[in-house]
Amino acid sequence: MKAMTERTGLVTLKGAPRTLIGNAVTVGDQAPDFTVLDNTFKPVRFSELPGKVYVISAVPSLDTSVCDAETRRFNQEAAKLGDDVAILTISMDLPYAQKRWCGATGVDRVTTLSDFKDREFGQAYGVITQESGLLARAVFVVDKTGRISYIQLVPEIAAEPDYNAVLQAVEAARQK
Repeated sequence: MKAMTERTGLVTLKGAPRTLIGNAVTVGDQAPDFTVLDNTFKPVRFSELPGKVYVISAVPSLDTSVCDAETRRFNQEAAKLGDDVAILTISMDLPYAQKRWCGATGVDRVTTLSDFKDREFGQAYGVITQESGLLARAVFVVDKTGRISYIQLVPEIAAEPDYNAVLQAVEAARQK
């Protein structure tokens, strides 16, 4: 296992630098395993999910405008991607809040998961912000073999990711 690290100079929030803590991952790595909670507080272990291409969207909180817009956009894209691709949105929001948010917005194709309890995902992927304890905005594409095939660490946490680049990475991962 990689040593836990602190990384600076990679992301900002409204221009203010943020420190990332956790184990940095790189393209080609075996996707680290983690356990998060679904909207009913049931543990979900990544390694136990079916073999698909996964888009893992890390967001600070679904109750912010940018995270709301991003998750809604990925929900729209999920409808076009087919059954061999799954989109997971992970935040530190409580499962209750995620369930309420999904119900209020009609998001039904993205699976929202909470990392609040053990912070396994944030630590394993190196995206916990030291200043707030929330996740930085990042997107990881994991191919069907379980390897990370794409990483987009969004430099400004208050900005949306480059959706076209993510979708291109998904198509490339489907071809593997």
